[in-house]
Amino acid sequence: MTTLAMPAVSECTVDGCSYNHDGCHAFAITVRGHDGHADCGTFVPLTHKGGLPVAEAQVGACLREDCRHNEALECHADAIRVGPDIDGANCLTYSAR
Repeated sequence: MTTLAMPAVSECTVDGCSYNHDGCHAFAITVRGHDGHADCGTFVPLTHKGGLPVAEAQVGACLREDCRHNEALECHADAIRVGPDIDGANCLTYSAR
């Protein structure tokens, strides 16, 4: 059995996410999407800040099979960046095959 090191969320610039305060404090995020978007499925738009006190967020799962970094629903990018979208947050590292 091979264990992968999950890629880190190197940057998140989404001010409206409860997990983002001085960086992403979620343990792991899920990238999902539709209609050409690679959405951060872990985006939570609450005023209360949450997550772990100290965390290096990682990509737990990627549901965008059409991304060149995706192999067997696992992200193989070195790291990803998350940024704002009209209705949430997007994986800015997404790149179509």
